[in-house]
Amino acid sequence: MKAALAAVAVALGLSGPVAAQGQSAPPMKVGVVEMKRQQIPRVVSLPGRAVAYQEVDLRPRIGGVIQEILYTPGQDLKVGDPLFRIDDAAYRAQVAADQAEVSTAEAELQVAQSTYERVEQLAGRGFTVAEAEAATGKLAGAKAALEGAKAALEFSQTQLSWTTITSPIEGSADVATVSVGDLVTAGQSDALTTITRLDPIDVDMLEASARMLQLRQQIEDGTLSVNAELNAKLTLENGQIYRGVGQFVTPGNAVSTSTGTLTLRFRFDNPDRLILPGMFMRGDITMGTMNAYLVPQRAATRNNAGKLVTYFVGQDGMARQVLLSDIGSYQNNWIVLADVEDGAQLIVDGQKSLRPGLPVTPVPVRIGPDGLVRDAAEGGQDAAQPAGD
Repeated sequence: MKAALAAVAVALGLSGPVAAQGQSAPPMKVGVVEMKRQQIPRVVSLPGRAVAYQEVDLRPRIGGVIQEILYTPGQDLKVGDPLFRIDDAAYRAQVAADQAEVSTAEAELQVAQSTYERVEQLAGRGFTVAEAEAATGKLAGAKAALEGAKAALEFSQTQLSWTTITSPIEGSADVATVSVGDLVTAGQSDALTTITRLDPIDVDMLEASARMLQLRQQIEDGTLSVNAELNAKLTLENGQIYRGVGQFVTPGNAVSTSTGTLTLRFRFDNPDRLILPGMFMRGDITMGTMNAYLVPQRAATRNNAGKLVTYFVGQDGMARQVLLSDIGSYQNNWIVLADVEDGAQLIVDGQKSLRPGLPVTPVPVRIGPDGLVRDAAEGGQDAAQPAGD
């Protein structure tokens, strides 16, 4: 009976006469992993939203009646493909009138040129100085009139070309918002259709400004070695991992006053048009590598101050409680830079029964990729895949 009470007392962490009267319980067996500083990818997980690489709301540059719709909604378009045709009768008439004005101006220029040359030849012999100056002025006026007529013709020809509305970008067009016979005006507020280019596709990811400052500090301190290029991988709304890798395009230039975040834009190939503008997703960005320790998440809890509470096996064979500060996560582990030594034995199971000074017997184990404890005899620690924090 006394031996049973003593065992219960040791297990509960009690001390006193009951524990002392019986035999001391054997040290508790605990699974441990050996801590080792290693190069760890610094992966940041950010929320993101897809935006079109190019998108155009198509509006007419002239007024008129829609005569013909020349495209099929959803079809692939190239730059210059015709989409709408506006009645061009009035614009063709204006071109004809301007061409006549050019012809008239050319004829008047020939007369003014001939008069000027005759005056020049007979200067001082039948023409006064005033008449010579008048001939010079008429020639200059005829030249200016011709230039004005040509400019008017060029503009009317340009307006005539605008009667056929073409695609300014590659992409696909939505259903037209107008029908044949509708009257449209130049620069109207309602778009005729919207053309969107979906390949490639951009994704705007939001990073907290506070963490951006933390990353900058880690770079300056030499803790974080930044990659030459920033790449991102996507997890779609249904949990599917997108097979493409995004290239960093540009950071934002301002922090949102409402969310305190900075926008980072990445560009992804989207040949199958799986990603559409407006979709929400998560992006995992590999910023670089850090020389740090990995503390399995199952081996630590957080106290009220946000510190990680863990247990190590002390040199005296007793459990030793240690408080750690993490800088993020990787896989099922916390990333820790300090307060850990190479070779230290971290206790990864039996946390609820541990207390400082409790005798323990360490049993080497390993942590699988699923975060579960496994016998060390089953093999070395599984290679980890990057995961964000």
